[in-house]
Amino acid sequence: MSDNGVTKVTVQRVIEAPVDAVFDVLSNPERHQALDGSGFIRGVDHADRIQNVGEVFTMNMEGDHMGGEYKTDNHVTGYAKDKLLAWKTTPAGTEPPGWEWLWELESQGPGETLVRHTYDWSKVTDKKLLEKVKFPLVTESQLEDTLGRLAAEAAS
Repeated sequence: MSDNGVTKVTVQRVIEAPVDAVFDVLSNPERHQALDGSGFIRGVDHADRIQNVGEVFTMNMEGDHMGGEYKTDNHVTGYAKDKLLAWKTTPAGTEPPGWEWLWELESQGPGETLVRHTYDWSKVTDKKLLEKVKFPLVTESQLEDTLGRLAAEAAS
């Protein structure tokens, strides 16, 4: 939990790109580093295009909160083509402790997509982890930056 009791942050933006183009970028972990407004992602360790709930993709990361370089496993928890992607992130080789990234897409016509991006740590119960990580680790402005990067990537 954050100092003010908030346990999730949601940002949204209309992106000038068709919903399938936006989903194509999000479902490809190879493109996530270009989207990352937090600066933690260094690249893909192992990943295929996301196509189903239950898949796991691994990313190379770096951040002071983890003492430098580390890897994360991302367990896909939500998938609906051109509508929804979600995954729970965990240090590689461990079970997800409860935070989740959620992407919801709504077509606004042939060339626009409303994208809602949520960072939710409401299910994290490990008190030591809560003390160490100091949620939210990624800020609202960093999430907004991610949406700006997604807009650029989806339009290219």
